[in-house]
Amino acid sequence: MVDAPLETMILGGGGVLFAFGLLWILELRTNDASFVDVGWALALGGLSTLYSVLGSGAPQRRLWLGVFIGAWSLRLARHIYARHQGGPEDGRYQALREGWGDRAHTFFFFFYQAQGLLALVLSLPFLLIAFNPSPNIEPLEIVGFALAASALLGETIADRQLSRHRAAPGNRGKTCRTGLWRYSRHPNYFFEWLIWCAVALVALSAPYGWAGLASPVLMLLSIVKVTGIPPTEERALVTRGDDYRAYQSTTSAFIPWFPKKESIP
Repeated sequence: MVDAPLETMILGGGGVLFAFGLLWILELRTNDASFVDVGWALALGGLSTLYSVLGSGAPQRRLWLGVFIGAWSLRLARHIYARHQGGPEDGRYQALREGWGDRAHTFFFFFYQAQGLLALVLSLPFLLIAFNPSPNIEPLEIVGFALAASALLGETIADRQLSRHRAAPGNRGKTCRTGLWRYSRHPNYFFEWLIWCAVALVALSAPYGWAGLASPVLMLLSIVKVTGIPPTEERALVTRGDDYRAYQSTTSAFIPWFPKKESIP
């Protein structure tokens, strides 16, 4: 059983890379890479389910892992799908396509495979939880369970508030400044990151649980520096201009906090 976690992760990795290969074929046919985000969310849910089924750890942890992460991934995938269905390609991928030119399809293949590998690396705390042999639930795990539930609620509320704002005809070209969006320019990203923090807390009680801390660190770097906030804000400045610049000057980029007073020129 010593190699069982590694074997399980290799099996999951093979399945994820194959699935992203199929998604790339969809990109070839549609010239739209938007749904790679749907695939990424489902890949994490699929890995959590695989680990919870094949894991040899305590049943109560494996049940929580499969149910909670599965529900989170399905909600996120459904939200992303609804946002992109019938619309143009996500602005981030439009920019990549324009930059890559005639080689876009080839580069998107490697981009998709990189997304699959990232999902596999981020799933490490799932694996640790699924193979944690301890029958006792530690206090730190209870804190993790509670934080995960709170973060999922926050992310759901943030997504719904933004969806309502976008659905109102009079809000076209305007920035959402209500609800959680009054305190953070990206509350959905913040609560998603908190979910990764919560899962890492649950994993800490497992053997080598400290390794699971890599997931929230990588997720934070991705959100703040790479695929999250930077391209999203760049696109917002193009589509909303001065309205978004004013929002940037008063509202925290990530961690929710009280807004500053808008300066009057």
